[in-house]
Amino acid sequence: MILCCGEALIDFLPGKTPEGTAAYEPVCGGSVYNTAIALGRLGVPVGLFTGLSTDFFGDMLRDGLKASKVSLAFIKDWDKPSTLAFVKLTKGHARYSFFDDNSAGRMLTKRDLPKLASKVQALHFGSISLIPEPGGDTLEALMKREAKSRVICLDPNIRPGMIKDRRKHMARLTRMIAMADIVKVSDEDVAWMTAKDDAAAAAKKWLKLGAKLVVVTRGGKGVEAFTTQGFMTMAAQKVKVADTVGAGDTFTAGLLTALRAMKLLDKKKLSALKAEDLALALGFAAKAASITCSRPGANPPWAREMV
Repeated sequence: MILCCGEALIDFLPGKTPEGTAAYEPVCGGSVYNTAIALGRLGVPVGLFTGLSTDFFGDMLRDGLKASKVSLAFIKDWDKPSTLAFVKLTKGHARYSFFDDNSAGRMLTKRDLPKLASKVQALHFGSISLIPEPGGDTLEALMKREAKSRVICLDPNIRPGMIKDRRKHMARLTRMIAMADIVKVSDEDVAWMTAKDDAAAAAKKWLKLGAKLVVVTRGGKGVEAFTTQGFMTMAAQKVKVADTVGAGDTFTAGLLTALRAMKLLDKKKLSALKAEDLALALGFAAKAASITCSRPGANPPWAREMV
């Protein structure tokens, strides 16, 4: 099993009523939630560790998890509000405005950390769940507890509008990168984290910290991957883009799915990843992400669509 650890929220996507009036449609979302959904649809045993509200938005999120075969065994049910995110789409690219005060997800504490059985092979962390306290500290503590014995994947998925203290958040990300085996970032993440568009320099630094694989997605320009053995680029798959909501999260799920299928989701094997295996994993991940881009919202593909 892969355990995804982090936020589940409701995205309000822009649209219009039949009369043409502006409206927002509530849909299930959140970077880590989307990754869990994508893993479940791709046939990977997966669970989500987060706090979910007992309100009707929380019910929506639970129903979405069940429909995509994601285990609810690690969910903490809480009488606190759901996190809400209003989305603005500009030429298919999403910007977000978050409402997260005192939410069920951000209020997780170390007392809520789950005990993990040996079947949990890997943990995935990321995005806005790492910003607020006490939830950010709780997830970092979970990573620290499990980093020596399980594969760790990290997707910072930077949302600048939520980050009030850049220095503090970067310090957390640096500590977590040092514990991670796989670091997946976008080119926009690299620019925010390093103040430069130099993925190679960033990857070199993060590999030196301890990461075994650094993958940088560049949207329509493709993807770059870095290991201690070398460097690889891959062109993006051509697709008519509806929007990019959930594309990066689906890419992460596709990458983990492919590595698991090749029996490479292992710390030692990731350290000695062969170029041909990495190329296969990146290609699978890119195909999954392209399908998500081809339809509105975060709607990852099912395994049958990947044939």
